[in-house]
Formats: sequence, structure tokens, C-alpha cells
Amino acid sequence: MKTVLISGASIAGPALAYWLRRRGFAPTVVERNPAPRPGGQAIDIRGSALDVIDRMGLGDEVRAARTRMHGMTVYDRDGNELERTTERTFTGGRFDSTDVEVMREDLSRIVVDATRDDVEYVYGDSIAALDEEEYGVQVTFERGAPRTFDYVVGADGLHSTVRALAFGPEEPFLHQLGHQIAIFSADNYLDLNNWQICVNDGETAFALIAYPVPDNSELRITIGFKGDLPGYDYRDTEAHKALTAARVADLRWESRRILKSLAEADDFYFDTMAQVRMDHWSKGRVTLVGDAGYCPSPITGQGTSLALVGAYVLADSLAAADGDHRTAYARTEARMRPFIRLNQALAGRNPVDPSTEAARDHAKSAIALDG
Repeated sequence: MKTVLISGASIAGPALAYWLRRRGFAPTVVERNPAPRPGGQAIDIRGSALDVIDRMGLGDEVRAARTRMHGMTVYDRDGNELERTTERTFTGGRFDSTDVEVMREDLSRIVVDATRDDVEYVYGDSIAALDEEEYGVQVTFERGAPRTFDYVVGADGLHSTVRALAFGPEEPFLHQLGHQIAIFSADNYLDLNNWQICVNDGETAFALIAYPVPDNSELRITIGFKGDLPGYDYRDTEAHKALTAARVADLRWESRRILKSLAEADDFYFDTMAQVRMDHWSKGRVTLVGDAGYCPSPITGQGTSLALVGAYVLADSLAAADGDHRTAYARTEARMRPFIRLNQALAGRNPVDPSTEAARDHAKSAIALDG
């Protein structure tokens, strides 16, 4: 039985492990965090990705966990209401769509639970070195003993360790879009009941979106703003909190309580809006899936869908090629690249323009799973 090491246990990694196991491979998932990571924003599953979820037998469970927004209100920086709608939200789109919006942590939990009994998970460790040999890849871990695997897959996000080890520094592959994003949890001090709010300040190119988790017990707050960060270190959490707080300080709506929640947040996430663009996603026996290889950026709302479809196609290609990784990786790229291009192109469109919705509806299903 061929062995596959997958780096990353958020969504792409466990989804790939699910399909590999069912196609006769022995996957191991290694995750740097000591336990499944809580928190995160609402994410969307659309088009072909929903077909993948249904083929996993998880459709009912995922739809039961979906967010339950009834609408949204848009304010200016002073708290004056600009718009109120019960037809859509910024994060989830139109309510009459078949798309499913779910919290990242809920989708990750569902997929991990579906694989827990027959997939090896190693938490609290990460890959330190890769040494490809004729019949496998010798992997050195930061904590565990070295092991050899037939294949290694990086499903470890925008700042992929596997990509860095196999392809080198990330700078040539990350295409910055000139925006930053911060996400964190807070008490539901706004008393939002399945309702989303957006504060949009065109003067400073700043936007804040707040919404409750499905049981309304707490908020997820997303803050986005324009600007470049020279010499950016994505691991410097305190510097990013300070930068975000400086932007929030200019806000005249609820800024005091937002700043307090920001300072106290223990799940604060910050990163630049960027796309990953590579000529090839594989090198030898090593390949990439999801954001590690072709992140479309949160602006598109398609990162989760690309990860789920990419995991399915990669596992399908490996099985069809009877484990011949060269054939399988080439087949994966041939099938996925047109789909990736269409979805990455969404980043250049105005998200509230109706034509963007039409473009997304086309892009989200622009791949045949049985191709």
C-alpha cells in the first residue's frame, strides 16, 4: 500500500486523506498545531466542491452546520445606516443560491471526523526537511523520528512549509493584491441574532464585517484594508495587532469595543491578500494542493472550493495512474489549471457588482469531477 504524507490538517489535507484512503493509499496527516485549530471566518462551498462534499457522504451534515444569516446592514464609519437587506450578505452571497456558507472550524471538524478512524493524524509536529530518494521521500520532522513515504503533499496554506522545502522561498510565487486581512473572535456584544453588519469607509479603503457563529454565542470580526507591507513577517502577531488597531482607531463606530476585543483575541489571524501562482505544483514525488499551490485569495471566496476539488482530483489521478506520480501529477495539473485560472480571475472584480456573481457562478462549476 502506497504511503502519502500530507502536511496540514485544516480542510484540504483531511479531504485529500479521505479520498486517498478510499482509493487504497495509506495517508498520514501532520499538523503543526497541537490540536485542531479553532476559530476562523465563514467560508463558502460552491459548485463542484459541493458535489465533492456530497460524494463524501457529508452533504447533510455540512448543510446542517451552515450559517443562518437573515440579512445584513451596512453602515458608514459614523454608524449611519446605508443599506439593509434580507436577500444576501457580503460573506455568503444571495440566500436563494445553492451555495453553502459554513464556519471554517465546523467544516474542518466534519472532514477530520470522517477520517479519524482510518487516517493517521500527528499533531504538534511539522516537516523540517525532505530528501527524495529513488523509491520514496525521507522526511525529517521537527520532533518525531524520520520516516520515509512514497509521496509528500503540501496542504499547508499560503505560507506552505512543503512548498518552501521543495521549491524555495515563497516570494516568487506570492502575488500581492494590495490588501490586508485580520480575523478574530469576540463576545457577541452587538447582540447580533443571525445578522451581519458591514462598516465600509471609502475614505480610507477600510471595511469591517461582523457576524455571529450559528448559535449567536460569539462574533467573528473581519477587518480588511488596503496597503502594502514591505518586509512583512506573517508570524509577527503583536505587530499585526498594532497595525490593525491603528486602522480601527480611525473608525467612529464601536471602535472602543472593537479595539478591546482585538487586544484580547487569542485566535487573531492576519495576512496579506495574495494569490499563489506557479508554473508547476509538483517536483519529483512532492506536490501541492489547495492554497499551498494555487491560493485564489479570500477576495474570491473560492479558496475552500478549490481545495476540496483539488483534493478530489489529485487522489483520483493517483488512483487512475496506479501510483505513478509523474502521470498522476501531470493529469492533475491538466484538469485543474483551467478551473484555477477562472477562479483566480475573480480577484480582479468588484465583489458587489452583479456581473461578478455571474462570473463566480460560471467559475465555481467549471470542472468535471469525472473528467
